[in-house]
Amino acid sequence: MTSPRLLVIQPSKLDPPARLIDWLTTAGAVLDVAEPAEAELPGLENYQGVVCLGGEMGALDDAVHPWLASVRQLLSKAVANRVPVLGICLGAQLLAVATGGQVRVGRQGPEAGVMLVAKRDSAAADPLFADLPLTPDVLQFHNDEISSLPPAAELLASSPRYQNQAFRVGQSGYGVQFHIETTPAVVLEWAQRAPELAASARSGQLEPDSLTEAHLTLAEVWQPFTERFVQLSAGVFAPARDKSRNLPLA
Repeated sequence: MTSPRLLVIQPSKLDPPARLIDWLTTAGAVLDVAEPAEAELPGLENYQGVVCLGGEMGALDDAVHPWLASVRQLLSKAVANRVPVLGICLGAQLLAVATGGQVRVGRQGPEAGVMLVAKRDSAAADPLFADLPLTPDVLQFHNDEISSLPPAAELLASSPRYQNQAFRVGQSGYGVQFHIETTPAVVLEWAQRAPELAASARSGQLEPDSLTEAHLTLAEVWQPFTERFVQLSAGVFAPARDKSRNLPLA
C-alpha cells in the first residue's frame, strides 16, 4: 500500500490530534498538521486525505474566527474532488455547512460523556462503517448540532437525542459529531474549562479512572475505523457510491 499523505487540520489547541497521530501513522499515513488560526492552509494538491478536528468555536463563528471560512472552503473542495475527508465534532459541523447542511445550538441541550450511537441500515454498505458494531461507544462533548444534513448525504449513525451523529457526503466525505481522537487528559481539560457542558454527563463518567477505562473500549472500535480511513485514502478500498450531484461550494 502506498503511504497516503494526510492533511490534519487542528482548529483549536484544546483539541490536538492526540492518539489519532499514532493510529494514522501506524496505519501507514504520512501526516502534516496545520493550525488555520496560525497560518494559511495549504492546497490539496499534495494530499490524499483530510482530517479536520474539533474545537470550542462554532462552525459559523467567522466574526471571531475569520479563518473558519478557509477551512469550509477546503473541505468543500476536497469533497468535490473526491479527496477523502474525516471531520470530527466541529470538523463534522464545518463539513456539513461547507456542503449545504445546517448547524445550530443543540435543541436538546449539550451532550457530554461516553454514549452509544446506532448504525443506520445504510452503514452496511459503507467501507468505513460496515465493520463497526451495531451500537458503538463514542465520546460526546458538544453544544451545537448538525440540524440538517447536506443534500443527498447518507446518514450512517444516529442517537435518540441527536439524529445526525455520522454521515457521508459525496463518495468519501465523512463527518462524526462525536470524538474518537481524545485521551483522558484532553477530556479532563475540557471538563475543567467548560463545567456547564461537563455537568450534562452522567455521574462519574468524567472521572480519571472512568475515562481511562472508556478510552480502552473506544480504541477497540475507532482505531480500526481510523485504519480503514487510511486505506480509503490510499485507494485500497473503493469509495462508496456518490448519491450527491452538484454539491454547493462554500
